[in-house]
Amino acid sequence: MSRVQDDDLRAVFQRHRWRLLFSVVLLLTTMLAGVGLLGLSGGFLTAAALAGATGIGSGFNFFSPSAGIRALTIARIVSRYFEKLVGHDVTLRIARDLRVWFFRRALPLAPSRLGSSRTGELLARLMSDIGEMDGLLVRAIGPLLALAGICVAAITAAALIYWPAAVLLTGLVVVIGIGVPWLAVRHGHAAESQRALRRSTLRTVAFEGLEGAADLTALEARGDWTARVEAAALQVASSDRRRRRRLVSGNVMHSACAGAGLVAMLWLALSAFQHGALEAPLAAALVFLTVALLEVAAGIGMAWQSLQSAQVAAHRLRQIAGQSPAVSEAPAPQPLPAAPSVLALEDVGFAWSGESRRLLDGLDLQLAPGERIAICGDSGCGKTTLSSLVLRLWDPEQGAVRYGGVDLRQVEQAAWHRRLAWLPQGAPVFAGSLAENLRLGDPAASDEALWAVLHDVRLYDWAQRLGGLSAWVGENGATLSAGQARRVALARALLRNAPLMVLDEPTEGLDVDTAHALLQDLAAALGNRSLLMITHDALPDGVVHRSYRLQQGRLIAET
Repeated sequence: MSRVQDDDLRAVFQRHRWRLLFSVVLLLTTMLAGVGLLGLSGGFLTAAALAGATGIGSGFNFFSPSAGIRALTIARIVSRYFEKLVGHDVTLRIARDLRVWFFRRALPLAPSRLGSSRTGELLARLMSDIGEMDGLLVRAIGPLLALAGICVAAITAAALIYWPAAVLLTGLVVVIGIGVPWLAVRHGHAAESQRALRRSTLRTVAFEGLEGAADLTALEARGDWTARVEAAALQVASSDRRRRRRLVSGNVMHSACAGAGLVAMLWLALSAFQHGALEAPLAAALVFLTVALLEVAAGIGMAWQSLQSAQVAAHRLRQIAGQSPAVSEAPAPQPLPAAPSVLALEDVGFAWSGESRRLLDGLDLQLAPGERIAICGDSGCGKTTLSSLVLRLWDPEQGAVRYGGVDLRQVEQAAWHRRLAWLPQGAPVFAGSLAENLRLGDPAASDEALWAVLHDVRLYDWAQRLGGLSAWVGENGATLSAGQARRVALARALLRNAPLMVLDEPTEGLDVDTAHALLQDLAAALGNRSLLMITHDALPDGVVHRSYRLQQGRLIAET
């Protein structure tokens, strides 16, 4: 497994650590320039006013402070521009890599581990939770780190001017930077978890309702579904209101502490000036420095809240992407035979976790190259479980599945999947062109190969009438009939040109005539490829060489 595949969520951010650091430095520079500008301007204006009032303007240094003000203004404009540029660039890079990370970790879990997760829930994790994470820099990490830096700089500057002012600023920083945020968000983790769960529930209910809108209409259940969506939306709104109340209460506490701190600094500066410990411009500079520091610290509550939301989102993402795959890769994978070989299931036993009943119990089967076999049986007898073991989505608890004598547990899963063409039950047709759907089976297939496989599944004339390979087939194959959609999915599987094809209920939802025509076309198109078909329907003559019925975990040959 590659280093990239082993990446933890933290590694996604570490990969961009230099850009992140540069962005934080630029943000700190912007804040420093702003605070310095306000402090220097306040001292300069105070000195200018005193010089004019006392008539000693000839000794007043006009040029140095004004040059400093201009320099800080330019520095603030430039650093703010590049801070936005770099910050948004790294945010978009992280957003990209977070999605890649999630898909890379989640796809090996499908369909075995992800089968128990609702599609709407997965979408919520992908959209909402990653959305909370990808803005972590601009909403939380950057402001908090930059604010820590600006506090150190402000306290240092105050200490150089008048050390009691530095002590006061230190106390003020501890109160507004640590105490107030802690009070505002101390119970926020549980609230953020509940908010994320409610948002996920709303997305799930809305998505599933839209997916099943036709059925809801037919069953006159749209009113009930709408009520469920509204109830979920009200729950989200309630969580958002509580979140805003926590933020507002933090802002109120911040404002109260900031006001008290500013009054204290004003009193300290005036007292120092009155006793001759400070000149008036420096006393004014301390006051304006405090004002600037309080201004940049105003968003600290939002930053802490965003950090908390990102922590909850990271936990939710790890709940999905952190699962172990259903099968583990062998430390030293063995190669598969180059030529088509015998697929053998030897004394295979399997039971789902938490269930005492064994769906497969001592099952034996051999599928020779070019042979076509059908497995029939009642619903719930283990047919799909059998196909999952052949696909190596799961490993048997007992016995072995071998190809050319090699135990599939000793083979790299990707190498085995390259030998397979799988047509699952309800295989989707994706929004896009006909060619795009077909090339999912073989991205390098030429137009000639696409037309050939369409001819094999009797869709050649239909495709020409539709508008050719570039014709749009609609969301979920909306422009296709059920039979056409299944034939497109079959053509996609045939394009893989793999030596073994596994079909799971290929005629599900089709009428008898359409189903029989599809199966006969399949038999003709397979050539010398092997076929393992899972079905509960009666098959026309000539489609398979042998048929078995799965009963009580074993295969019984049908005559």
